[in-house]
Amino acid sequence: MKLSKIALAKEAFKHKGFIRKIPVIIRMFKSVMAKGGYKPEYKNVILPGLAFIYLISPLDILPDWIPVIGVLDDLAILALAMPMLMTEAEKFVAWEASLKGDNKITEAEIIS
Repeated sequence: MKLSKIALAKEAFKHKGFIRKIPVIIRMFKSVMAKGGYKPEYKNVILPGLAFIYLISPLDILPDWIPVIGVLDDLAILALAMPMLMTEAEKFVAWEASLKGDNKITEAEIIS
């Protein structure tokens, strides 16, 4: 059973709701670039980015033509990087909710 890197990446992204978190990740990156925006823990953003670049690059630590082991290095890197990005996305959602919580009215006076 030979799987391409792209097929492996697609399969890994389906797990743990990564596809559903893509809009959150995009909002997070926009907020990071904005002044006064979200300040992530950079290792949780940079390492998954480097892992993605490694997965799509033709260079490998263990070549893919080696049966089983060649694919396992890609899976191991994905398994380490995905939870980091998912954790940071969850922290961003909590940060967004805390900002929205500041706009709520805590006390009101009824005028009749």
